[in-house]
Amino acid sequence: MHKSRRAVVLPVGVTVGALVAGGLLAISGAAQADTASDASEKRQEALLAAADEYHVPPAVLLALSHQQSAWDGHGGLPSTDGGYGPMNLTDVTPAMLAGGGAGAAGRADVETLAADPALHTLRKAAELTGLSVRDLREDDAANIRGGAALLASYERELVGATPTDPGEWYGAVARYSQAKQEKAAASFADRVFRTMRAGASATTQDGQRLRLAASPSVTPDRRQIDALHLEKASTAAAAECPTTVDCTFLAGSPVGGQVADRPTNGIRIDTIVIHDLESTYDAGVAGLANPTNPASTHYVMSSSGAVTQMVPTKDIAFHAGNYSTNLHSIGIEHEGFAAHGAAWYTESQYQATADLVRYLAGRFGVPLDRQHVIGHDNVAGPNSALVAGMHWDPGYAWDWNHFMSLLGAPVSGLPEVPQPGQVVAITPSFTDNVQTFQVCPSDDPTGQTPTCTERQQQANFVYLRTAPDETAPLFGDQAIHGTAAGTDRVNDWGSTAQAGQQFVVAEVREDWTAVWFSGAKVWFHNPDGTNTRIRYGVKIIKPAGSAPVALYGSSYPDKAEYPTGLGASTQAPLSMYSIPVGQAYVATRDASPTDDYFPSGGAVVIGGKKMYTVQYNHRVALVYANGVTATTATHHWENGGV
Repeated sequence: MHKSRRAVVLPVGVTVGALVAGGLLAISGAAQADTASDASEKRQEALLAAADEYHVPPAVLLALSHQQSAWDGHGGLPSTDGGYGPMNLTDVTPAMLAGGGAGAAGRADVETLAADPALHTLRKAAELTGLSVRDLREDDAANIRGGAALLASYERELVGATPTDPGEWYGAVARYSQAKQEKAAASFADRVFRTMRAGASATTQDGQRLRLAASPSVTPDRRQIDALHLEKASTAAAAECPTTVDCTFLAGSPVGGQVADRPTNGIRIDTIVIHDLESTYDAGVAGLANPTNPASTHYVMSSSGAVTQMVPTKDIAFHAGNYSTNLHSIGIEHEGFAAHGAAWYTESQYQATADLVRYLAGRFGVPLDRQHVIGHDNVAGPNSALVAGMHWDPGYAWDWNHFMSLLGAPVSGLPEVPQPGQVVAITPSFTDNVQTFQVCPSDDPTGQTPTCTERQQQANFVYLRTAPDETAPLFGDQAIHGTAAGTDRVNDWGSTAQAGQQFVVAEVREDWTAVWFSGAKVWFHNPDGTNTRIRYGVKIIKPAGSAPVALYGSSYPDKAEYPTGLGASTQAPLSMYSIPVGQAYVATRDASPTDDYFPSGGAVVIGGKKMYTVQYNHRVALVYANGVTATTATHHWENGGV
């Protein structure tokens, strides 16, 4: 998830104590123990020390912690499932279920629900270690010791010892997930062991540097799962998921979507939309299953990587706030909160979602790029009145660079200073790209932000300014601010360009790059091209005539193209937007026919015109193909602009 830094770990099956006893603490290479003593490697040291203390193979503990928290301590804040610290030790209270995202206020059984031992692994760790509950919540080293003690206790119960072979810890790792279903527990353990075999490295939000050396020879004993006597999911067969994902099916609200037969009926599926729930997993699934809920989604992903499918992929889910997008997309919701995403979009979520997206893309021919795998915050507003209120999830903290790498589709290339007329992809390093923004109470449904607060967090965007100067005003999106400047409010998507989005370069001045964006020339800091990569082979869209080109939020046929008896959908240009003559934008996909769908009879209406989807600002918008020219970006640029 993060950049690799100087830090090494022990080979599997070797403890710190064994190295010290043998005088081998300073051996070099990938098998070297972590010997650094500076503050940035204290968490690595704590993991190795805890592994030694509780006789856990270091690779097992490191891989487990990586899956639970990406090795982050999260400042003592609980995760969306009530877990604390690098080991995600849970301590869920009735108040957590009654208030906040769970929405269980007023339920007579809230005390019973909160009493489940699986929700209190932190308390069990306190018993095993003698450490205080407070220390286990707030002190990372104590939390790691508690997780190691808990895992070792599971291993002793399972096999009667703490063997040095990491493969013999599969059952204990599966139990650590606290999953009640066998497939969920096995999926979690498989992800931990995949991490062990592949290795991992990270620099956490608080500057800790960790590395797990790859151990491709580790072979887990999957037969141990039988000894846990877990439930077998009876609904898994109904779900459309890859075998690597723990997946069950629960029908979503019948009024939150439409039965269809995509893509057999001619409705293409060309987009996958990433969301967050702004709630916990259980509360989100329950809410979306409410038969009166007017919204739905195809999949809901938990922080542990388990997924509930709620709408068959052939059907239309009302998830994106735009019918045209819904018509052609699959939605994936994630347990979490956009204002806290950097802390609790977990590695398990990233990896399980990547497996699911690859599976869906393969089935439906969706290209694996940021033009077809988008966030809810990138979806077009369907009409002028609705643009400003469109959702901003998954927000600043969804690590698009990491996620696209997991999909096998990273934005490649070396940094270089772009030239006017070239197309660039926005590529800030999530690890190093720390931005300042303001979070207010209305942005944070967890209740953890009682007053508007400035934060500095790793982010997936660059700020856009009206001039090449860090003191220049932020660009203000017309739908949100009119002609006023933008803000650094966390939900103000209008002043940001996000990782993977593509724009045409308008001008370059020293360390600043300008692109055409939302009908204006906007600037971002880009020394030596650090925050961009040049793209070739993409379509550049310009006005075909001498007048600005209108933009739309939907893609419906003309009224005359609807058969008699079917009510025609209508659309009008987005009043605040246009493409002025002299500007250019990148098409995110080839021009596609306008279309519409009528579920009562299954009728699909295909129009005679085509529309391009373009990356207009932070969001996409649509233009009629007959009003623009489309050229392909090559290795030669138009000197002086477009």
